[in-house]
Amino acid sequence: MITSVAASHAKGKFATDNIFGANAAAVQAVAKYGKDSVTNATIGALLDDNEVLVCLPTVEKVLRGLPIQEIINYAPIAGLPDFQESVIDLAFAEQKPEAYVKAIATSGGSGVIHHAIWNYTEIGDTVLTSDWFWGPYRVLCEDKLRKLDTFSMFDEQQRFNLNSFQTKLTSLLEKQNNALLIINTPAHNPTGYSISDDEWTQLLDICKESAKNPDKRVILLADIAYIDFAGEKQACRAFMRQFSNLPDNILVILGYSMSKSFTVYGQRCGAMIGVSSNKDIIKEFEDINQYTSRATWSNINRGAQRMLATIHKDQALLAQVDAERDQGYRTIQERAGIFTAEAKQANLKMLPFIAGYFLTIPAKNPEAVCNKLHDDLIFAVPLGKGVRIAVCAVPSRKIKGMAAKVAAAMAAVE
Repeated sequence: MITSVAASHAKGKFATDNIFGANAAAVQAVAKYGKDSVTNATIGALLDDNEVLVCLPTVEKVLRGLPIQEIINYAPIAGLPDFQESVIDLAFAEQKPEAYVKAIATSGGSGVIHHAIWNYTEIGDTVLTSDWFWGPYRVLCEDKLRKLDTFSMFDEQQRFNLNSFQTKLTSLLEKQNNALLIINTPAHNPTGYSISDDEWTQLLDICKESAKNPDKRVILLADIAYIDFAGEKQACRAFMRQFSNLPDNILVILGYSMSKSFTVYGQRCGAMIGVSSNKDIIKEFEDINQYTSRATWSNINRGAQRMLATIHKDQALLAQVDAERDQGYRTIQERAGIFTAEAKQANLKMLPFIAGYFLTIPAKNPEAVCNKLHDDLIFAVPLGKGVRIAVCAVPSRKIKGMAAKVAAAMAAVE
């Protein structure tokens, strides 16, 4: 009996998503016990204190006010020209480096990662990221016949582990000519850590040392999906100035997402922003990634692009969006502050949190801890080495007392 007609590279693929699975369990519990009794800390989206998905009011107003032709029409493959210009300004703010810069519209931040893997590594190559990472990085690599390796993100002092990063990068470039590095910062998913400006200096020094060999190339993908929930606008972008005057064989790519910055998750719109000291490298960046867009999704949501450009060009609208987003940031920081303070009281070890949608507790048996939390109708996401709490989605009243319950669950199963 025939059991498969798939190509050899596709046969056997099956993705089980822990995040959506955990959320589904929470939804079932709400149906059985009621919304007030259940704490759903699985959702990677901003919810208000009534646990309703947030859309920034000005974003909604502008999006709903667009002419229907701007919503239903096609966009150019690389994106609307004013979107490309606006998204560069929004991504860098006042911290734009001295370099050639181009932007390509993508299907959210995931589209950036897809293109970077496909166009800057060879089949069979390995991509490098930290050992705490967003799970789909591995799926995106493996679907394109690449592998994913990791370096230790934190050292014994809970600081960014530059020694591990250097060791893994050096080893990788001994085996292949291109090293694609995915660095998710600021407001890292899932830990909430942000690499400091000084750590960025040292990280780039390591990359420059590797790039002294002209046959080797370093492609540094900074996944900045959560940057607009990472703190003061200029301060959390200051590291971008360090991308000025890099060697020609270091290409920086910023992965910008409208999902978080503009709270339009399902519109699937983002941008791949290339930064290089070499004009030819940026022309190549523009050409090959536009080509891959045509071969993958054709073009991107025109309405979302037009909305971003409209807001960016109107200082009053932009100021309103910034203020509304800042309120969301402060709400999440308040929630994280409650959990952090109570975790300290409960002697519950956390990974260092600075900002963002999530915080993480290391655990020996994350799945067992999450299952035990179900007894208290608390639903979180089990990771490979810990438990992720989506403080973006849990109101403060439900955050209170959660850390002690997580500590109790860990004590019970570990």
